[in-house]
This record gives sequence, structure tokens and C-alpha cells, in this order.
Amino acid sequence: MLGFDFHMNRKVSSELLGRCMISCFFVIITHFTLSMILRFSAPSSLLTLLPLSALVLLVVAGFGRFCRRLLGVSASASAFVFFNMLFIWGVYIAVVRQAISPLMNIVVNGELVMLLTGLCSIISSDPGVVKDETSHTDKLVGGSVSEVEAQCEELEPSAGGILHEDLAEESTISRVRYCRSCKAYIKGFDHHCPAFGNCIGQKNHVLFMVLLVGFVITETSYVVCCFQFATQARVFDKTGLESGLSGNLSISTMLFSLLQVLWQVVFLAWHIYCVCVNIKTEEWINWKNYPEFQLSIQPQPGQTFTEMRFRNPYNKGVLRNLKEFLVSTRAGVKVK
Repeated sequence: MLGFDFHMNRKVSSELLGRCMISCFFVIITHFTLSMILRFSAPSSLLTLLPLSALVLLVVAGFGRFCRRLLGVSASASAFVFFNMLFIWGVYIAVVRQAISPLMNIVVNGELVMLLTGLCSIISSDPGVVKDETSHTDKLVGGSVSEVEAQCEELEPSAGGILHEDLAEESTISRVRYCRSCKAYIKGFDHHCPAFGNCIGQKNHVLFMVLLVGFVITETSYVVCCFQFATQARVFDKTGLESGLSGNLSISTMLFSLLQVLWQVVFLAWHIYCVCVNIKTEEWINWKNYPEFQLSIQPQPGQTFTEMRFRNPYNKGVLRNLKEFLVSTRAGVKVK
């Protein structure tokens, strides 16, 4: 039995190592392809290069998916994010840092260290998984109140009423939902994040928000540093061949980071809104699956159907929602 477990662990470790190596390879291919495109392009403004860079990244991503399917290999999105930040850090140290003040250099390096540390933490964090060994109540609490009701109907009538009330209350407070990717029930489930390779739930939601802010700040700092380097080295006044590989990498990684910041700001704004109104991403997308979010409007004269509208029973006001978010995530307790 121990030999079988050892063999399985080696197999899992080898598979994980292979996926990490593939992700690292695609990070290198992505950045060097983008730098080569810029190398053979005429000098342009950032507004011109930005859509070109986005198009190149889409083509490279599509080609990467095609190759992975053709060869039957798979990569890891979280490893891609990790190695991408390492690559950007390497370009910063090797190229960009020479044009940056000592104080700004300390700040950028500190941001990258904390960001990579936080990334490793959230990849391995427990989002709030309801384990099989927990109480019978936790096993029954599902993705919605309707699922709780369906399970209560299978119980004996003598205990069904009491247990139904307990389960309904537990589902309302902890909001346990099912993640199809992880095949597990998660307390406070918001969504499954492919970039971090983990669910975002009650126990790591604050860390997720901090990381989003960290990505925006760090990549914005890197864009500013690259722009400062490009200005001092007059990279924008040269062709790609004249500026060399170092100049092209500084511009390509700057454009890559700028594109990341643009969508991350929108993503962060959405999650801030969700926290302020106390709703999860998964609940907002699939609210029709959860009866507590459904408000039935009786048909008006001449109508033959009942209109279903969205309502948020968990919204208690911005300040109370923020308090509940912070306290429930840190302590894992019920907020009254």
C-alpha cells in the first residue's frame, strides 16, 4: 500500500513538474515573440503599439492552445502567472533597473517579492472547503436553499422540520456552494480562479482582493519604470533593430503589463462592488438557481405569466457588508 502511494505521489509530482515546464516555455515564447514583432516594426506611439501587442498575444495564445491539443499536453495557468512575473522581474533587474532611482528600485523589488509570496500562498490556501469528515449538516448544505429542501424531504418527518430550519439558516449564513472545477463544497464560494488554480471562498477572499490590488500596483510601477527607461534610452526614437533585444524586451514587457493592468482594474472594480453589496460572483451569474435571490412579481391583468426579478437578501448596507466580509473571512465566524 505504501509503495502504491509512493508511486502515485511520484506520478502526480512528475505531471505537475511537466505542466510547470510547459507553462515556463510558453511564457518565454510569448514575450520573445512580442519583442520580435516590435523589433521589426517602425517606431510608433504606445497607443499604436498597444492594440498590436494585444493582437499578437491573442494569436500566440491561440497557437499555444492548438499546440497543446495537438501534442496532448497541458499547462498550468497559475504556473504561467508565476513564471510571467519572474520573467518580468528578470527583465527589470537586467535591463530596466539601470534607469531607476535607488528608492524606486527598493519599492519595485519589494512589491514583486510580496506579490510572488502572496501568489504562492493563495495557490496553496484553503478557500473554505467543507470536508467529508465534518458534521452531517455540512454535508447536506449545498449550493442553494432548494437543494437543502430536497434533501430534507428524504429525512424522517419527525426530524425533518427541525433539521430543515437548521440547514436553511446554515446555508443562508455561510452560503456554501459547489465548485464544479474542484468538485467540492466551498463556504462563501465566489468563483474558481484559473489564474490562481484555486477556488475563492470565505477563507481566502481577502487575500484574493489584496493580490488583485498588488498586481495592479506592481504592474503599474513596472510600466512607469519601463517608460522612464525607454525615455532615457530614447527607445521610442529608434527602430526595433536599433534599440536591440534589451530595448525591445523593455517595451514588450511594458505593453504586456499595461494590457494586464487595463483588464485587472475592471476586474478589481467588479469585486469591490460585489463586496460592497454582499454578493458573490457565482451567485450573480446563477441567481436564478437560488430561490433567495428570486422575487416573484404577480402577473398584471392581461398577463399569463409570473415575472421573476433579482433581489439581494444579503445586502445590509456598504459599511455592514464590509465588516461582515472582513470579519467572516479572518475569523470564519457568523456575523449577526
